[in-house]
Amino acid sequence: MSRRVSASPGSRWLIIGGWLSIAASLLHIGCILGGPDWFRFFGAPEQSIQAYERGDPSLVYMTICIAGILAIWAAYAFSGAGRLPRLPLLRTGLVVISAIYLLRGLALVPLHLWKPELTDAFTVWSSLIVLVYGVAYAVGTWRAWNALSAKSC
Repeated sequence: MSRRVSASPGSRWLIIGGWLSIAASLLHIGCILGGPDWFRFFGAPEQSIQAYERGDPSLVYMTICIAGILAIWAAYAFSGAGRLPRLPLLRTGLVVISAIYLLRGLALVPLHLWKPELTDAFTVWSSLIVLVYGVAYAVGTWRAWNALSAKSC
């Protein structure tokens, strides 16, 4: 690991983003452990929850995949902050992760304009929360950009 990366101005933002992704990953695992009530509380589609209650494991598999992806995203944030070894395509990965979080957070606006009946308190809060994740990743990536180049790591 390079001192330059861990001392970059974006490290703090990326560490925050990484911990936020870890928290989201653990919440997804919590849904599996907590069962249908947790899935409902965290906004899983009712049709998927009913299938889960009938013994269909699809919701569990999908939730495990999401938790795994979020954990990988956390690893990219920690790698960008110099806390883990450099991961492949680090800058590209951080840009893509930032974009996904930001687009998911901002998707509330067109959704509300197009189908306002789908905008409920959960949708608003989850969009705002994910927008914070995206800002942490984007600011961290932007501020650490030069330190993240392959030459400096």
